[in-house]
Amino acid sequence: IDSHDFVFRMNKAPTVGFEADVGSKTTHHLMYPESFRELGENVRMVLVPFKTIDLEWVVSATTTGTISHTYIPVPPKIKVKQDKILIYHPAFIKYVFDSWLQGHGRYPSTGILSVIFSMHVCDEVDLYGFGADSKGNWHHYWENNPSAGAFRKTGVHDADFESNVTATLASINKIRIFTGR
Repeated sequence: IDSHDFVFRMNKAPTVGFEADVGSKTTHHLMYPESFRELGENVRMVLVPFKTIDLEWVVSATTTGTISHTYIPVPPKIKVKQDKILIYHPAFIKYVFDSWLQGHGRYPSTGILSVIFSMHVCDEVDLYGFGADSKGNWHHYWENNPSAGAFRKTGVHDADFESNVTATLASINKIRIFTGR
């Protein structure tokens, strides 16, 4: 870890504005199987496995290609060198859920997992296009998602609690947030 400049990117986005700059410097791309996008040659894939089949998928996707569906369709084969794949340990996900989210929601979002992971490995953490829109809905900054508030209804993630965590971290200068919309 010490030999890397970490620039994380979650889910590949169109290159517009700051996204183009961040995208050109990406070293680690956090994702789960359903969000896989092709990576640059020197970019490490960081898999966030939420279920056992996610781990089975990454093995299959780099070898036989037999898994093409988890809870939704996933790429059966991916072009990633196996030595460029890192995997979140489930204990880290539990640590974030217990220690940072205090059990709110069913499990942490990849967004908050990325923030907390980044705080553990980076000297500085800047967030761009991260957080809720003007209606309080969380979604990926590059998409117009009419069902962006769905997690609030299902309780899968507690976006309000996660937002409070990131706001608190920003207020004590542990992270910087550059808002989008």
